[in-house]
Amino acid sequence: MQRFAKSSALTALLSGLLLTTAPAARADSGSPHWSYSGENGPDHWASEDPAFATCGVGKRQSPIDIKSAVAKSLPPIEFAYQPTPLTVTDTGHSMQVNAATGSGGITVGGEHYDLLQFHFHRPSEERIHGRRYALVAHLVHRNAKGELAVVAVLIRQGKTNAFLKPVFDSFPSGKPETSVAGATLQLAELLPAQRGYYTFEGSLTTPPCTEHVRWFVLKSPVEASAAQVQQYAAHYPDNARPVQPLNGRLIEETRD
Repeated sequence: MQRFAKSSALTALLSGLLLTTAPAARADSGSPHWSYSGENGPDHWASEDPAFATCGVGKRQSPIDIKSAVAKSLPPIEFAYQPTPLTVTDTGHSMQVNAATGSGGITVGGEHYDLLQFHFHRPSEERIHGRRYALVAHLVHRNAKGELAVVAVLIRQGKTNAFLKPVFDSFPSGKPETSVAGATLQLAELLPAQRGYYTFEGSLTTPPCTEHVRWFVLKSPVEASAAQVQQYAAHYPDNARPVQPLNGRLIEETRD
């Protein structure tokens, strides 16, 4: 894994983070409008606002199609999540849960990242040998230096997912956010039992497409029922950015 640019990228990284984690960036809020289709779709993101230029000129953009990877003895991802309140936000681009302070995070090779939020895309933005999954959950983290790390949990259609049920059932109706009093989520319950991963340097998959994001795509998918997939699709039938050129980037994978 290449080391990240530091001070030169930090300002852009933090500005991208604010957009990614802010509640409900609606089309009528005065912010630049973008979508997943038509004249405001991914092919036009870079021209929507000067701050989105990286969406068009960046060389380490996400998502990607993982067709080959170099197997290495990589450190495990140490997951240490704590319960976080069940508050679901409709950002206008995805269904998102913002983590409360103290919700834990991940440690990889001695580097700790705090959990910020998680959200979903349909179908999966990542492809594995050309294959897309029914959904993907992106778990967004930040370390003390302001660098981002995203864990992607691929979701295939299959059995009902108990973790997803209260999240999807709480989708806001007629308001930007729904909080369920007294209810909490334990994010570890979403993770697969086997936690081998692919890793590479990439970007945010939404404008401003900020780069220098460390990606961990878990190899083993989890499942969601057809009804749950359709429940999400009723709100977001297609909110996945197309795969981006690899541009010579190295993809590494755990040996397991």
